[in-house]
Amino acid sequence: MSRVGFYGLGSMGIGMALNLQKHLSTTKSGSLHFSNRTLSKGESLKATGAVEENDFLTLVQCSDIIFTMISNDQVLRDLVEIALSSGDLAGKIFIDTSTVHPDTSKTASTALAKAGAHFIASPVFGASPMATAGKLIFAMAGPATALATVKPLVLNVMGRSIIELGEDVTKSTLLKITGNVMVVGLMELISEAQVFAEKSGLGTTLMEKFIGDMFGPVAESYSKRLTSGAYAPPLDTPPGFAVSLAIKDAKHAISIANDMDMRLPISEVALSHMLNARHFAGENLDSSSMYGTIRAESGLKFWSNSSRQGN
Repeated sequence: MSRVGFYGLGSMGIGMALNLQKHLSTTKSGSLHFSNRTLSKGESLKATGAVEENDFLTLVQCSDIIFTMISNDQVLRDLVEIALSSGDLAGKIFIDTSTVHPDTSKTASTALAKAGAHFIASPVFGASPMATAGKLIFAMAGPATALATVKPLVLNVMGRSIIELGEDVTKSTLLKITGNVMVVGLMELISEAQVFAEKSGLGTTLMEKFIGDMFGPVAESYSKRLTSGAYAPPLDTPPGFAVSLAIKDAKHAISIANDMDMRLPISEVALSHMLNARHFAGENLDSSSMYGTIRAESGLKFWSNSSRQGN
């Protein structure tokens, strides 16, 4: 029986880990081992029978399969170095579900392979409510044998579907970054449309109905992140997808585009709006907070009647 570990209990990771622990418990496959920079974030996991480990080093030593959901490329690089110092890694499988630069995934894969371990790059599509519901979309690339071992822990456990992209780990991270170009562009467009609707007197309610009827539930859900005030949640409520993570992802996309002698104008505008939002209102903002910037640039208040009203 493989021992399963999970590291990274932010707004995405905690929902994923809870679903994984539930699956392991239901199938009598042992308990999930977990760790996090702030261990207190795992209290809800402990309550379900998961086992707390003091740090990532200990987690690697007591696990055969290790999932990570972390904030940026440097954290992943640091974790790989810790793993390499932990002892015998032969046969262990590391699955990173974060969004990092393709080069970071490739470097991690190469380093772990030299130590006899396997690396799967598996960024996910979906915000924290989808993580909680176990409805994420996993884009997975890595060694075929490792993928076959891991997929039963993912499909209908943490995710509703898996997109398989072969053994080249850069492909899954490229797909995620490319997908994010569409997501951030759509959010920018809907933000502009909703501010236009409000300023013109058409109204956001009518506009949101049109968005849902014309473009479907995904676009409507993005609109609701604006009109519900979720773009700037209360300070004691974590955002669905933090603006700093969206900024990091947009920078990756723009950097890759520049390396190919092209531009992503919509992503550049959205990035500027997100940076301005963070400068004005701080870190506790959703990736949709470009809406607040567009409001302010259009003569409205950054805060809407539904959002928090300041810091």
